[in-house]
Amino acid sequence: MKIYRRIFSAMLASVLTLGLVSCGSKTESTADSKSDNSPKADNADSTESTVIDLNAAPIDIDYATDGAAKVTVDGTKFMVGDKELWINGVNTPWNNWNDFGSDKFSYVFWDMHFAELEEAGINASRVWINCNDCVGVILNEDGSFREVTDKHWQDLDVLFTLAKKHHIYIMATLTSFDHFKDSNNCYKNWRNMITSSDNIDSFVNGYVVPFAERYDSCDYLWSIDFMNEPDWVHENAESGQLSWDDICNYFARGAAAVHEHSDILTTVGFGIIKYNSDNYEGNYGADDYLSTLSGNDKSYLDFYSTHYYYWEHRWFGYPFDKSPTEFGLDGTKPCVIGEVAANDVSESGETLDTKYKGCYDNGWNGVMAWTSNGVDACGDMNDIKPAAEAIVGAANDKVHPLG
Repeated sequence: MKIYRRIFSAMLASVLTLGLVSCGSKTESTADSKSDNSPKADNADSTESTVIDLNAAPIDIDYATDGAAKVTVDGTKFMVGDKELWINGVNTPWNNWNDFGSDKFSYVFWDMHFAELEEAGINASRVWINCNDCVGVILNEDGSFREVTDKHWQDLDVLFTLAKKHHIYIMATLTSFDHFKDSNNCYKNWRNMITSSDNIDSFVNGYVVPFAERYDSCDYLWSIDFMNEPDWVHENAESGQLSWDDICNYFARGAAAVHEHSDILTTVGFGIIKYNSDNYEGNYGADDYLSTLSGNDKSYLDFYSTHYYYWEHRWFGYPFDKSPTEFGLDGTKPCVIGEVAANDVSESGETLDTKYKGCYDNGWNGVMAWTSNGVDACGDMNDIKPAAEAIVGAANDKVHPLG
């Protein structure tokens, strides 16, 4: 059923927040480091803002589609109908930290930025639906689910309507390691949620299932990413150093629920191949492991979306000149590089267009550069556009299978 609602954004004041955070800690670490290794969120609440005077036009909410653009999996490939899809993607994680459900959501930003992505030939973006706090999605301190605000749903309705308008497939990241950091006001709520099967079930039933059911009709909700870089929840003292069984119990129960209530694909954005491969510490996204945790054979991830930054190369090699299996993934499903710095050429010695082309030539199913809107010092569209346009030139039929 199509859903229509008249949404009016604030007139003459759209706040576009650009993070001024260094990318440096993404470039050096150790395989067993307890450092956060992710500067992208550290200073997200302390950045400067630039106010742009723009009129935000009203928008008719209509995110439902006819199924023609729905992404499915066939073996190790993404498909749209009977045509292969290659993810020529980016991360647009937030405009303002915790956009959806707050007074910082900007229709103008998302409309203009998705238009910019579409113009560059980009077909997908990874967006953090909740960055770290109890904004929009509310938990009790004991970790049980409380509510989802109407504003959260209204903002997401706009996001998916704009994704449909501009033909941008969304990977929706529901949580991040940032939720669990002791600097977060609600960290106890999130830790108490993920360390209790009952609380996980209350969160999944109260939020994940309604999310999947509400937006299953939108072909441009390509996938749900249950957590950004859970590695740091396991490794870092500031995030609780929680067990993999606890963390992955959430992925297992969430994936089963999504598969039972929708056709949306599922994944987890592991920060390092170390925890996504039996070549190292173990594959904590493996089907048999997740199904054992939940007791449900629908507890599986539809594809892998491991992250990669150049500091990893000394321990795990370089993915762009290797196939997914050569890099350490199990070869059973599609594989995407879910994050890679857009501008690390001075460190890696390779430009982003070389990395995208290397992944394409070596059988990966896509790349998503960090970030299209410059939330930190890891790059922006100026770095990404040449790579995105080069892939369109080489494989337009796979980037835009519907023409």
